[in-house]
Amino acid sequence: MEIYTGKTVDEALTNASEKLGIPMNELIYRDTGKTTGIIRKKVQVEVYEMLDVIRYAEDYLLNATDALGIESSVKSRMDDDIIRITLDSTHNPILIGKNGVTLQALNELVKLATNNYFHKRFRILLDINGYKDSKYGKLERIARKTAKDVQRSKTTYTFDPMPADERRAIHNALNGWRNIKTESIGEGTHRQVQIIYVENKESK
Repeated sequence: MEIYTGKTVDEALTNASEKLGIPMNELIYRDTGKTTGIIRKKVQVEVYEMLDVIRYAEDYLLNATDALGIESSVKSRMDDDIIRITLDSTHNPILIGKNGVTLQALNELVKLATNNYFHKRFRILLDINGYKDSKYGKLERIARKTAKDVQRSKTTYTFDPMPADERRAIHNALNGWRNIKTESIGEGTHRQVQIIYVENKESK
């Protein structure tokens, strides 16, 4: 983390952009709300690297589980523009919850906290003890079986609401299927995937 100053936030960020060689719209920063100087006051901004963002997210999760009296450890990696965090603890089933509800809540909390702290949107995907990978595999199998039924019946099938990463698993599993397309409908937590029959859609 480095501190940059300017008469305005934009000027401080321009200074950071020029020094670091990073476009201003790609900078990760926080306006500290502090000023320097007596006669000519300047604002301060803290500029961060992605590693700082990952560490913040990891610390947030560790503190959250510690508050629950659960020992845990985390490992993170960047996958394209997604921060993938794997958490392991002494009480994984509790942190996963029924049908992954607690895991999803933790994921939303760490994403919201990180986005708010850095004033920038990050894609964060949390997994616990391989639960998500297992869920993706199950969803892909269900999607393929359901797609075959839709090909025969030509009737649209709509899944129950699910998180974005699980919807993505279904979209990916059926990409290129003959006479099949997938769409997400709805808003927010009510967003669902549909498997739709399409006449004359050839496979890749």
